[in-house]
Amino acid sequence: MRNVLLVLVLCVSTLSTAQLMNAALQQRNSSALSDNKIIAGLKQALRLSTSRAIATIGKPDGFLKNEAIKILLPPRLEAIGKEMRAFGMGKPVDDLEVGMNRAAEQATPQAKQIFIAALRKMSFNDARHILTGHATAATEYFKRASSADLTTAFTPIVHQSMQRVGVVQIYDQVIEKAPGGSMLAGEFDLDKYVVGKTLDGLFYQLGAEEKQIRKNPAAQTTTLLKEVFGKL
Repeated sequence: MRNVLLVLVLCVSTLSTAQLMNAALQQRNSSALSDNKIIAGLKQALRLSTSRAIATIGKPDGFLKNEAIKILLPPRLEAIGKEMRAFGMGKPVDDLEVGMNRAAEQATPQAKQIFIAALRKMSFNDARHILTGHATAATEYFKRASSADLTTAFTPIVHQSMQRVGVVQIYDQVIEKAPGGSMLAGEFDLDKYVVGKTLDGLFYQLGAEEKQIRKNPAAQTTTLLKEVFGKL
């Protein structure tokens, strides 16, 4: 009798262990599926937001007519520009601003492939941090992951664009005509300034798109986006 009881206990114990292992396996598989869905949803959202941001500002007047990101005269030239406008010499100043913004608009589309590359490198930990982070956590991720590559890609395009439309010549003209402007000649890297402002404008617009997808159900245009972001 004692032996029979021992056998029953062992059978129940074995069955319980097997059930627990099976439950744990199911939980792990369920978790893995959830992780995959989270990453898929987040990457879909980021592809959408980056595409929208680039399409919005990477076109004629995308920078120039957007007061939030329009590239203005460098701070050290603001006083000079104001004085030139006051004395009826504002056209070169206006042409300079237009040329800088046109260069930014032409460079911005190059960001698309760089953002895609950053998405491919995204880990699950990155995705989880972005998903549960603040309103522009994804934008901050792209800044960290892409700024160096964007700077490299934008610099020759900005330089060629400004050369083509005569921005450098206009800048030299502004410096030459401005009172005391000769002191600034050769001391300021205009290409670097425009590239930096192009990055600022791009990330500003990307942040705005990210906020829309996080908060506005109408911006969650696919079932996957609604499922992932709707639970936040």
